[in-house]
Amino acid sequence: MTEAVATTGDAGAASALAGASTAPKRAGLVLGSLIAVAAVANLGLAVANVALPAIGKEFDASQTELNLVAVGYSLGLAASVLYFGAVGDRYGRKALLILGMVLTVPADLLAAWAPNIDVLFGARVFGGLGAGMAYPTTLALITALWSGPARTRSIALWAATGGAIAALGPLSSGILLEHFWWGSVFLLTLPLAVIALAMAVKLVPSHVNETTDSVDHVGGVLSIALVGALILAINFAAVPNETAFVVGLFAVAGAALIAFYVRQRRAANPLYDLHTAARPTFWVAACAGIIVFGSLMGAMFIGQQFLQNVLDYSTVDAGLAILPAAACMVVVAPRSAKLVEARGARFTLLLGYVFVLLGFLTMLLLWKENISYWKVALGYAFVGIGVGLAGTPASHSLTGSVPVKRVGMASGTADLQRDLGGAIMQSIFGALLTAGYAAAAGAAVAASGKQINGNVEAELTKSFSSAADTAQRYPASVQDQITAAAKTSFLQGDQWAYTAGIVAVLLGAVLVYFMFPKRDDERRLLASYEAEDAGEAPAPSGS
Repeated sequence: MTEAVATTGDAGAASALAGASTAPKRAGLVLGSLIAVAAVANLGLAVANVALPAIGKEFDASQTELNLVAVGYSLGLAASVLYFGAVGDRYGRKALLILGMVLTVPADLLAAWAPNIDVLFGARVFGGLGAGMAYPTTLALITALWSGPARTRSIALWAATGGAIAALGPLSSGILLEHFWWGSVFLLTLPLAVIALAMAVKLVPSHVNETTDSVDHVGGVLSIALVGALILAINFAAVPNETAFVVGLFAVAGAALIAFYVRQRRAANPLYDLHTAARPTFWVAACAGIIVFGSLMGAMFIGQQFLQNVLDYSTVDAGLAILPAAACMVVVAPRSAKLVEARGARFTLLLGYVFVLLGFLTMLLLWKENISYWKVALGYAFVGIGVGLAGTPASHSLTGSVPVKRVGMASGTADLQRDLGGAIMQSIFGALLTAGYAAAAGAAVAASGKQINGNVEAELTKSFSSAADTAQRYPASVQDQITAAAKTSFLQGDQWAYTAGIVAVLLGAVLVYFMFPKRDDERRLLASYEAEDAGEAPAPSGS
């Protein structure tokens, strides 16, 4: 029996407010095993990005198809984390974690040897569902096993390591692509999954502060439909002649949202407690995290294609280029935990937003053709610092706003910050890149004054990789002209994406500034929530 298990959820939370800490026995090994499991999911999110140009050439894929491959893993993960978080709370977090690690193996094998782009997308979604079983469990167990400043430090290390591993994924994938086929990148997580599985079986405690309440399965299905339809609708929004399909997907998402809200209001044991979710330390932190983690994934998604398509980096060089983001996240995250304790979550979130904004401004203004590497490194470093600062308070505020018996809701929301944020931002960035590239490429074709048949024009405007493949059919002088025009078109498209990132960050900063409580108010609210959850007193009105 660990110290954390011996302490009830509410008492542990109360001790946290008093400044005391509790932790399990062999805390370092337990935390290491949970971080290893989370690392499998974080690595799975990142490995595809650097391989997108190679996948595009292999399958003659459109930009939309590449967007779906990139977002498939986070689609499966984001759509399932709320449901699986509740299932873990009820039936056993450790069992669900182990099952998720086991399912990672066939999903990765199927992706590595996918015969076509549709099977590859399906395999990525399947892998995301496996990660959705394991990933929310890691934060839920950290919240159940640790309390006080020790919990804050553990969450900081969990968040920083996860972000750094996601940033290191492109480097590892690039090294593999130098020697093997495109599918090898999807095998990268297999050895880590085996190690994480063994550590979890041996070290992770079972049945820690779990609930006996029934699971809202109807709400779970509705949450999957809502998230899945929304992400797919965003991805297809920029595709010509798909208006009816896109409208249908948005209609499904809207209907699922209404049905989910009604269900959660009426269910005896709702999947998502709307009363708890209405707490400002919860919902504002959730929105803030979606933007900041989505910014990281969006920057990596567009950045990898920019480095390879425009700057002609090799896959290894493109992977190395992102290291400043990983290094900055690891260095900054422990300091973020101290800032949260000293200055509060609001201040730390806003400081993180400043650096993410500087990152997108660097990309918008400095990322051009033939630029020096320091400009690339600067953009990634700013984003890494921002995510390192904002990641801890975004996750910590969620877990501190709910009772431990419902920590699956908090951990699921924290996972949604990464997964839904990554899926939405990648989808938006991808849709804008697709639309911007197609518009610029179409204008370039029209301005050339040359007679080009419809099929060739469709290939030139479909994606950069498609244009590059088409160029290979022509003499060298024509190849150079097509490639140069494709690079120019890509640069115009990615400007749309970076601008969207800037707008999202500014909106998020305004939300945090006006709606998230300052440090003293935050502590008062958290104390009142703990008292309410323990049945000691009602929460103050308006909270």
